[in-house]
Amino acid sequence: MTNAETILKLNEALSTLIKAYEELQEENTGLKARINELEDEVLDLESAKEDLEKNVDEFKNHTEKDKSNISSMLGKIESILNKKSSNTSSTSSNTPAETAKEKVEEKKDDIFSNPSNPASNTLLDNVKKEEESNSNKIDLNRMASLLNGFNH
Repeated sequence: MTNAETILKLNEALSTLIKAYEELQEENTGLKARINELEDEVLDLESAKEDLEKNVDEFKNHTEKDKSNISSMLGKIESILNKKSSNTSSTSSNTPAETAKEKVEEKKDDIFSNPSNPASNTLLDNVKKEEESNSNKIDLNRMASLLNGFNH
């Protein structure tokens, strides 16, 4: 083998190495770009996760506040009923007012045990009708309007 042939083969080998190096550089550049894209996606997902966690926390807070408000309203309703029944029960121990109060309590339990019950409004209408027919002056209209507020 002559010097010219050796130089030619070395030149071909060097060209092949340079071409392979350039291809690896292109592939490396593409991989770096893909890594950057994935890192951006991770940052976006982490941001979305934080937003969702904030929304969940807000929802939990609102749910707790709603539960507290409902409990407070129920307490007020019960105290109103207790005041009315204590006024009427002082005249006799088993008055129609106590019976009406028991019916209202039962209907209230029915309404709150299944708030999506379409019969809730019917129950409130029945409470109003019973109040109108009740000669002892329990304020069932007020009670019904309070209960109706829970349905909305």
